[in-house]
Amino acid sequence: QVQLVESGGGLVQAGGSLRLSCAVSGRTFSDYRMGWIRQAPGKEREFVAVIRWSIGNTAYADSVKDRFTISRDRVKSTVYLQMNSLKPEDTAVYYCATVSIVKNWRDHREYDYWGQGTQVTVSS
Repeated sequence: QVQLVESGGGLVQAGGSLRLSCAVSGRTFSDYRMGWIRQAPGKEREFVAVIRWSIGNTAYADSVKDRFTISRDRVKSTVYLQMNSLKPEDTAVYYCATVSIVKNWRDHREYDYWGQGTQVTVSS
């Protein structure tokens, strides 16, 4: 069983920054991807960013490219999401989740293990 625990959410003004963390524990495969998925009130979950655990390749949604950075610390088994230049439309619950390397990481329905989520609120 894989456990994911997010932290780092909060309230920030537009233009500000936050860093989310996701600690991973339990049994995992030798290689997989870790992603951040968000869900705004009344909206579907949407892909934000993903990183391949073994080699660190990353990808981003167009809406966050050049503002967000995903990274991982393999020793600490933790994945991070550095969010800069935050906008009110970034307000959402942010989840970290795992996805197999053979699945479509852009589709949030392909993700299997999920954290409990952390709230990010950006005020205008």
